[in-house]
Amino acid sequence: MQIGIPAESVAGETRVAATPETVKKLIAAGHTIVVERGAGVKASYIDSAFEQAGAKITDDAYQGSQIILKVRAPKAEEIQKISANTIVIGMFDPYRNPDLDAFAAQGVSAFALELLPRTLSRAQNMDVLSSQANLAGYKSVLLAANEYQRMFPMLMTAAGTVKPARIVIMGVGVAGLQAIATAKRLGAVVEATDLRPTAKEQVESLGAKWLDVPMSDEEKAKALGTGGYAWIPSEQYVQDQAVIVDKAVSNADIVITTALIPGRNAPRLIKAATVAKMKPGSVILDMAVETGGNVEGSVVGETVMTENGVKILGIPNIPATLATESSALYARNVFNFVSTLFDKEGNLQLNQEEEIQKALLVTHGGQVLLKRG
Repeated sequence: MQIGIPAESVAGETRVAATPETVKKLIAAGHTIVVERGAGVKASYIDSAFEQAGAKITDDAYQGSQIILKVRAPKAEEIQKISANTIVIGMFDPYRNPDLDAFAAQGVSAFALELLPRTLSRAQNMDVLSSQANLAGYKSVLLAANEYQRMFPMLMTAAGTVKPARIVIMGVGVAGLQAIATAKRLGAVVEATDLRPTAKEQVESLGAKWLDVPMSDEEKAKALGTGGYAWIPSEQYVQDQAVIVDKAVSNADIVITTALIPGRNAPRLIKAATVAKMKPGSVILDMAVETGGNVEGSVVGETVMTENGVKILGIPNIPATLATESSALYARNVFNFVSTLFDKEGNLQLNQEEEIQKALLVTHGGQVLLKRG
């Protein structure tokens, strides 16, 4: 079966959906691989490396391919290149993607990797959100450090003592935990908060301080019962959290926010009134800026300087700033998923009742399967 790797068309996207490593594995599994000329150059995977792995370099990776591997979903003008009954695998941003109807009309079977059930242990090696968030959490600290005009660690010098930077991490998922670990390695004093009470142990194990918000027994039961992602806090909890966040953020040198909600705009965690209390030279990096932002005043692709001298960084697609590594991890995730689509004899097995395929398949047979309500 021919598998095509087109170049990414979304502005600023430097990653590629396959690497020479995964191309070799796909060829060993019996597939023919075509890679669009220059598709991996921005991620430091040059055409000759793909050729050495056994791929064919082409000007159009869509032509003749039964499976298309992408990082970002093909844009509207690319959909017309895709033949009916082709499988497209990538990150579709399915709840916001305006082109799902066009994919369905074209007869495309589209698998949105973001929808992977993260509770399935056998799916962990396909989890693109985790692999990319891990890198984003690391790089977010470096990006913030680059804008911060002081040092992270405490230093004793002949000219006096340098105080350590105080960093607040809001949202302690994969990205948040990696951000904590990176900031601690650089010598900062770190505080963190999350809706999940179970995150406290993880935060403290990394040497950070947990920003505790009082919870009623009923709220604890809700949070523990849903894993912390689906429960709706009470009005009292929201008020208590706001007070604690306001105090911590006001005293922070750097704040990194990571909170995302699948299918919805990112929750607003920091209001302008809190930003106005921060010290001049403080830095906020809003990792959720592309989906509405956790921080009031953040703007996609811009660094906003407030009247009181606080920088709010709205850096989109942070994994793309680590294109070589993020492509390597993403390509392995994709390969692991592609492998599940074939039986031991190498025959394609599309099965809408299979747990993983059912969760990821958003268009098939001329229909949009995703429930977007």
